Amino acid sequence: MPKLKLTIAYDGRHFSGWQSQPDHSTVQDTIADALAIIAKKTIPVHGSGRTDAGVHADGQVAHFTPPPEIDMNPYNWVPALNTKLPPSIRILDCIEVADDFHARFSAIEKTYHYDLCLAPILHPHMHQRAWHLPRQLDPTSLDQALSHYLGEHCFRAFAANRGNETPDTEYSRIITRSDFKTHQEGYRITFTGNGFMYKMVRLLTGAAVLAAQGRLRLDDHLALLDQPENLPQGKSPFCAPPDGLTLSTVKY
Repeated sequence: MPKLKLTIAYDGRHFSGWQSQPDHSTVQDTIADALAIIAKKTIPVHGSGRTDAGVHADGQVAHFTPPPEIDMNPYNWVPALNTKLPPSIRILDCIEVADDFHARFSAIEKTYHYDLCLAPILHPHMHQRAWHLPRQLDPTSLDQALSHYLGEHCFRAFAANRGNETPDTEYSRIITRSDFKTHQEGYRITFTGNGFMYKMVRLLTGAAVLAAQGRLRLDDHLALLDQPENLPQGKSPFCAPPDGLTLSTVKY
């Protein structure tokens, strides 16, 4: 049977992240449950990567292989799944892909955006959709801090530990976009790279915001990159909350 690729949007406020977890409501499990209702059997769902609890997605990607007894074209899987899913998750697209496609391992680039609200009062529509920072940021310092991330670097200081790290764990990543633009009543930071580690985008954002607030010197911020294994400069000093983070697109 053909392998099918899903493009998925979700509001992360209602879930404990993407990854399946015992006794927690996750996006992966919710989609797997919807598939099981349609197929009347368990079908594994593989995502492009994890998103943390509270993190949103406009273009998460997953794949699955339908059972041979279900003869349904890819287009029809979209309404079939959406009728079984809560309104906080929507399948946007479903297409047939090659047998060797894998939502995670075939990905070559991901883009995330992070929304900052600088208004004195956070509008209720932005609750858990933006990081509220009523204290103004220096845009020049923010731009300089974000520019430090561009290129290939060792981002060990910007990776939270999962507990499964080994001496062979690779911390090098290539960031091709790291900038911000005015968005609503604040800024939207955009990161594009060939891969991101656990909480990496939130740690990158947190450190850049501290620099823009004058709470972290720009030279100390730069020194967090490309550290030796013992991290003499320490880890990124602050992890931004999940509220403003959205997985925007995954490129293959």
